[in-house]
Amino acid sequence: MLIHCPICGERSFSEFVYGGDGAVRRPTDPAAASDAEWHAYLYLRDNPRGPHRELWFHEFGCEEWVEVTRDTLTHEISSTCLAGGRR
Repeated sequence: MLIHCPICGERSFSEFVYGGDGAVRRPTDPAAASDAEWHAYLYLRDNPRGPHRELWFHEFGCEEWVEVTRDTLTHEISSTCLAGGRR
């Protein structure tokens, strides 16, 4: 599988480390978040079939986080961008 890094170009997935679900967001007010909110943030994940946003860390390259939209059935990657919307 090849991942297009916005900085380095197309690279083998072996240069990257999978960082998890790209749609999971930390509680906006961590101090006020309930135990249930923290549990959901830390442990509950969907196992989607089809297009899914993921985070990948380019460990053996530019050391940037890349947000990847990948189809979990075919592994086809439809888009990539630097995580956090950076270009």
